[in-house]
Amino acid sequence: MEAGNHTGVSKLFLLLGLSDDPELQPFFFGLFLSMYLVTVLGNLLIILAVSSDSRLHTPMYFFLSNLSFVDICFISTIVPKMLVNIQAQSKDISYVGCLTQVYFFFVVFAELDDFLLTMMAYDRFVAICHPLHYMVIMNARLCVLLVLMCWFVFFCVALVHLLLLTQLTFCVGTEIQHYSCELDQILKVACSDTFINEVCMYVATALLCMLPLTGILFSYSQTVSTLMKMASTEGKYKAFSTCGSHLSVVSLFYGTSLGVYFTSAVTHSPHRISIASVMYTVVTPMLNPFIYSLRNKDVKGALGRLLS
Repeated sequence: MEAGNHTGVSKLFLLLGLSDDPELQPFFFGLFLSMYLVTVLGNLLIILAVSSDSRLHTPMYFFLSNLSFVDICFISTIVPKMLVNIQAQSKDISYVGCLTQVYFFFVVFAELDDFLLTMMAYDRFVAICHPLHYMVIMNARLCVLLVLMCWFVFFCVALVHLLLLTQLTFCVGTEIQHYSCELDQILKVACSDTFINEVCMYVATALLCMLPLTGILFSYSQTVSTLMKMASTEGKYKAFSTCGSHLSVVSLFYGTSLGVYFTSAVTHSPHRISIASVMYTVVTPMLNPFIYSLRNKDVKGALGRLLS
């Protein structure tokens, strides 16, 4: 491969995908197309149900609708390009397209999911542990401000990563052992020194992943402690039902993310790492609407009224 500047190069990277076997390509195309359509439709129904039903105009469901919107953006940044490459039997992705995937998918939307899940955990903590002050603490202005602040912070963090990436030099025709442009995969194939990029990536990951996880664990430790002291069985069941949906999503998100991390640490097989990545990049956004609609009577009722 020939090293050179990326300026003017329309097709710089090659995404090797999940498999080189041509017989598997129709299967992958059908699988990911169906998963993409289910994800978009499911999350869109959640957004429409929350916006159309006044009984769901609460902080919890405001954060849930934002989570559904982020999940739609999350999967739309990567799967359509994968489907186009499979259909066209091509592995090319432009330099700009690759940086766009890094910026929006792996830096902005992935971290937004973390913090939205943290806000939902905090909402349940206030609702159950401080019910008399709930409407004062979780007012509409605070909820909107928290979401806007998250978008602003993560766009700025993503911009830092993007500016650092533009300073790197890549080889023409660089092969990426993945189906998308992950930040760590891009740094592996760079032809110049990536020390600063790696330090920023690890620091940002540690802060932006561990802080939300700590907040979620603290919120639910306090919430469960309060629930165990409740005398009303009906109230306890309803609270556990609402919290159970959220905990299922949190477990799925962090479980699949940690699974990818440990897979990368244990094995150096790019094929296994790519398959593990599918779990949190495609499967998790698809399952979130089902978890909330099947385990939550309010959402099920709103969806029923919306569809009827």
